[in-house]
Formats: sequence, structure tokens, C-alpha cells
Amino acid sequence: MPETEAVEANGRAGRPRRRMRYRRRLRSRIILGFVLLGFGLTALFAFATNWTRNRVENQLVEDVMNRNIDEYARQYFSNPEEKPEILVQQMYARMVGPDRFEALRLEEPDWYELPDGIHSIKGTEPDGSPFSYKLAVRKTPEAWFFLAYDMTQAARGEAQFNRAIFGSVLVFTLLSLLVGWWSASRVMSPVSELARRLKRSGRSAQPEALAAHFPDDEVGQLAEALDDYAGRLTDVVKRDREFNADVSHELRTPLAVIRGAAELLLARPDIDDKTRSRLLRIQRAELQCTDLISALLLLSREERGHGSTDVAKVAEQLLEVHRTQVAGKPLELRMEGERGLVVDAPEAAVAVALGNLVGNAVKYTTRGEVIVRLHPRSVEVIDSGPGLSAEDAAKLFERGYRGTHAGHSQGGGIGLSIVRRLCALYGWSVRVRPGDEQGVVATLTFDEAEPASL
Repeated sequence: MPETEAVEANGRAGRPRRRMRYRRRLRSRIILGFVLLGFGLTALFAFATNWTRNRVENQLVEDVMNRNIDEYARQYFSNPEEKPEILVQQMYARMVGPDRFEALRLEEPDWYELPDGIHSIKGTEPDGSPFSYKLAVRKTPEAWFFLAYDMTQAARGEAQFNRAIFGSVLVFTLLSLLVGWWSASRVMSPVSELARRLKRSGRSAQPEALAAHFPDDEVGQLAEALDDYAGRLTDVVKRDREFNADVSHELRTPLAVIRGAAELLLARPDIDDKTRSRLLRIQRAELQCTDLISALLLLSREERGHGSTDVAKVAEQLLEVHRTQVAGKPLELRMEGERGLVVDAPEAAVAVALGNLVGNAVKYTTRGEVIVRLHPRSVEVIDSGPGLSAEDAAKLFERGYRGTHAGHSQGGGIGLSIVRRLCALYGWSVRVRPGDEQGVVATLTFDEAEPASL
């Protein structure tokens, strides 16, 4: 048989698990939305402002430089003997005649190569301090004109402006955080109040009306919808409880009649062995039905009953029942291990949980043996049957699933589903794995059981 992983169900079986992936709370998402919106708008405004400022400043400076260099050239051509005047004091003007063109190549090689227009020049002084200036160039055959405008101070001003505008982005982002925090608190306050009232209402049999405590807004509509849902759910639960009570009463009554009749017939001394065997079988079937009804009622009510159940005694009774139902198969049923394991649960719950495991082992084992092995806190049911297939391992505890080896055997495939639900109710665990050589080993662990005394 191919090796198959063990299948396990425990106290968490049947309950939806929380996703491990982190999810932000709605309040945090609202705050984050405000922060991102505030930062985005402020950063966009700061970028647009800075871009507009630089563009306008450059345009103004270039217009002034163009007018001044044109005026400088006009004055020179009007009167070459007189030195032209510069209207703006921050500007430095220079005129180079034809006889100085080649000398300029050696003195200012960067200027010599520049075409007509306005150019931005940046660099570092010998002492390490940065410099920046704009240079207007006009080249004619008669003379070359250069007009420089110092932009170092403007660069310092731009840096200060950038620091200020970046500080503004930070301040407005923090302001957005505060506004988002306040808004989230205001928005989520009625939702949190609704959650608190809903949680408090769920602790009582009759749910509290929620809509009356909230205004007629979205939260009020949600509260009204929850009230309607709670009302319908209460009706369903009420009908379910009434049905369970009726079924319990109506089924227990005929079972009590069957039990009494069987006891009276067994008390007669003149019955033959064949009849006595059949009456004992009826008596055991009545006991099984009574235990199953009790266990199902506990599950339907999610009611955790108490008691002191001797697991060894229950196991002996189950094995004795199944010995009469082997139907001639070469199958040995026996019990091993330590006695004294006591479980805080009704005998019916233990009998149904352990009985389904023993019943499955007997049903699917055609020859060999079925062993019930007792441990200090658990019980193992070991069989020599066909084993556990991969398909069975994947769906073993699903309601309605019947194993691949079920064939035409009777059963609705709900036995292990009931075992799983009982384990979830009492905090037990059940584990099914392939045997060491063949068959299946089913382990029922009573996590809150009293260990066997030594």
C-alpha cells in the first residue's frame, strides 16, 4: 500500500480559520487614505509651485539679459569710441574685438565655443565654493558681446525656497494625519458602538434591538438589517430547539418501550437460546440508539455534558456488540493496554465517538484482527484491513463521504463527521493514519482526561 499522510481532526475542526495574511483595520485605512491624499496634493502643489517659480524667474532674467545685451551692442555700434553702459548693476559686460578673438580662445575657452543665446554656467571656485551665472552671447563679425548675470544668490534663494516648501509638505502631511485620525474616529465611532452592542446582544437568548440606538443613516440601515437577520435567525434557532426537544421526547418514548419489553422478555425463564440472543441484540441496538440520540442532541445544542465515563468499560461493551455482528468473518476483536482511563463526558458521547472508530474498523476488515489499545490519555483502534487510500485521506472527515472500500456496505458516511464534531465540542482530537504494515490506526485522544492511576 502506498504511504499516506495521517489525517487529524481536533477541537478546532469545523471552525473557520483566520487568514494569516495581515489586514489593516478600517480605521487605519481611513487614516492612511487621508495621509496619502494630503501628502499627494501637497507634494503636487509644491512641485507645481517650484516649477512655475523657476520658469517665471528664468524667463524674467533672460528677458532682462536679452534687452541689456541688445542695448549694449546698440550703444557700441552707435559710438565705438565710447564704452557702453550697463543698466543692471549685477551684470558684467564684455566686448571682444576681431583682434582679440583668438586671445579669447585661450582666456575663456568655454565662452569662445558658445553660440548666440543665453546659457547657464555652473562650476566651483578654486576655494571650493560653487558659482552659477547666466551668460548672454551675441557674436557679430565686428565684435563679440558677452553679458554675465550672477545667479549664485538666486541659487541660494532657490535652495531656501525648496527647504521651505518641503517643510510645508511635511507640515500639511502631519495635518492630514491629524484630520484623518479625527475623521476616522468620528466615522468609526457608530460602527464600533454597533459592534459592541451586537456582541453584547449575542450573549442573551433574546437579541437586543439595535436600530433604535442609531440615526437613520448607513449605520442605522446596517443595524436595521442586523435586527431583521437576528430575528429570522432567532426563529430558526427556536424552531431547531423545539424540533430537537420533540425528537428527543418522541424517540426516547418508543425506545424506552423497546427496552422495557426486552427486559421483561429476557426475565422469562422459558425462552430458548436463539430468542434470547435476538432479544440481547435488540437491547444492544436500543442502547446504541439512545447513546446516538443523546450525542446528537448535545451537538445540536452545542452543550458540553459532564460525567465520569470509564473508557475501558465502554470499549468492552462496544467490542461485545460487534462480536455478535461479525457474521462469521475470520476476525478477532480484543482489547489491550491499561485500564482506569476516566473521561469527563457523558457515556453516550464517548460511546458514539469510540463506537464509530471501532465500527469502521470492523466494517472494512474482512479477516485478521481489530485491537482496541488503551493508553493513559488516548485509545487506539488498530485493524488489519485494506488501509487508507489518498482519496480517503483527503476526505475522511467530510460529512457524507464513504471510503473507497465501502462497496455496497450500509451507512450514510456521517460517522467520522460526528466524531469530528464531538472532538470539537469536548476539545478531544482524533487522528487516522496507515498502519505500520497494513490496515489503519485510529487514535482518539482525550486531552482533558484523567490519566490511569498506577
